[in-house]
Amino acid sequence: MSEELKARFEQAGKEVTQLSEAPDNMQKLRLYSLFKQGSAGDCTGSRPGMMDFVGRAKFDAWKALEGTGKEEAMQMYVDLVEELKAADKK
Repeated sequence: MSEELKARFEQAGKEVTQLSEAPDNMQKLRLYSLFKQGSAGDCTGSRPGMMDFVGRAKFDAWKALEGTGKEEAMQMYVDLVEELKAADKK
């Protein structure tokens, strides 16, 4: 894994918290799942119960990325944060 990509991934994690408006829920789920896939790899554990709506949505979003390489997920995360930053400046 390239150190440059790892540094950009970590920087994007900081920058996303500095947006003037929080991303919508779908973007938050996408950010969460890409971050988890990029940092931890494929989804682990069991799916949360029916009443844990947030936990279940997060698990499903991460699980959908199963098989995506860590570097690819990191790059997708960085790209998404860049898109959000560009939209934030408008």
